[in-house]
Amino acid sequence: MAMNPNERLQEAFSLALEDRSQGYADLVSNSNALLHVMKKRNQFKTFSGPTIRERLLYNESGTYIRYAGYEFLNPQPAELFNDAEFTPKQAAVSVTLSGEDILKNSGTNQLKDIMEEHMMAAEQELTDRFVEDLHSAGTAANQIGGLQLVIPTTVNAGSYGGIARSNPIWQTTSYDANSAFAGINTVSASTVKTIFDNIMIARSRGNKGPNLILCSSEHYIAYTAATVAIQQITNENELGKLGFTSLKYFGAGKSVDVVLEGGIGSAMPANTTYFIDTTALRFRYHPDRNFVKFGGKQAPINQDAIVQHIGFFGELTMNNPLHMAKLYDSAP
Repeated sequence: MAMNPNERLQEAFSLALEDRSQGYADLVSNSNALLHVMKKRNQFKTFSGPTIRERLLYNESGTYIRYAGYEFLNPQPAELFNDAEFTPKQAAVSVTLSGEDILKNSGTNQLKDIMEEHMMAAEQELTDRFVEDLHSAGTAANQIGGLQLVIPTTVNAGSYGGIARSNPIWQTTSYDANSAFAGINTVSASTVKTIFDNIMIARSRGNKGPNLILCSSEHYIAYTAATVAIQQITNENELGKLGFTSLKYFGAGKSVDVVLEGGIGSAMPANTTYFIDTTALRFRYHPDRNFVKFGGKQAPINQDAIVQHIGFFGELTMNNPLHMAKLYDSAP
């Protein structure tokens, strides 16, 4: 039997999705501090083809030479670049209305109410699940490789982007607060600033270094306690105004946002802090599938319902591990 024949109601559903779909990428990026910073810095970039390639500058030419007068220079060929290769992943949520729901809410205002509820539920699910994947190790089927894969605890095992992590130039850095710093064996209010200073100094070079610090609730509480007497570090910049719980780190010649990434339902690992160079991270997406509705308005052949899908096709990628670090506490 055909779906509810009132095309006007079906079209209202479709148009409502069309109006909202243009903002799904912003909805997702504004739900998470890391995604927001990446998008603001134009690190959401398109790709084409079956895989995603990131060009890496992994070598020096070896031609630098000090000389005087007629001494010979040192021209020689050198391979300077290579590619990391990533496989894009797909994910989607579906907005579904049954014919019974549509008939029961056939008035214009009533239909808008029920559409709003269904779309809000789908949008919340889309953002929640994507942020979970952002923190993943990419081990679930068709899951993007999240921060646990990008900045792992064991930095020299396995491969990433098709490149073996046994290669030192393709390794991020990992610090165990229980053993990595002299005289320190845990992250606490009395140690966290020293730990942050050490990592920021070690992972910076010139004006390059981590420009975002993401903390689990345990580490954020320690940092808050350490800075409670210095009220001016409260972050009143864009992240703070957007509602993210954030402070400022001042040290090692840097001013960096410190953001709480833990909380209700968070996939952020406990007792963990990520020091991230957001210029080296990208969310690469297909231009036709960047958190948009797709597939057209569908009516299942054996059900009285209409369905619309919203999703993406892409992957989180990294092209420079030098300024990336993970702090964890093995004995909190």
